[in-house]
Amino acid sequence: MRKFNRIKVVLAEKDKTAIWLAEQVGRDKSTVSRWCTNDMQPPLEVLYQIAEILAVDVCALLVRQEKNEVRE
Repeated sequence: MRKFNRIKVVLAEKDKTAIWLAEQVGRDKSTVSRWCTNDMQPPLEVLYQIAEILAVDVCALLVRQEKNEVRE
């Protein structure tokens, strides 16, 4: 499975949990869990909200695409 976001990594770096994040963004904890496992992605507006809550640049929440990766 391809990973698109780093939400789980940034939460760990900030010593926060997915349950805490769910409370902050007003979403169900199972939804946030699916974001953390990359089973689904948050809407763009929510991604910006998460970045603000965690005090990081939104780019820190995204997996960087390597230049030599082939686009599908």
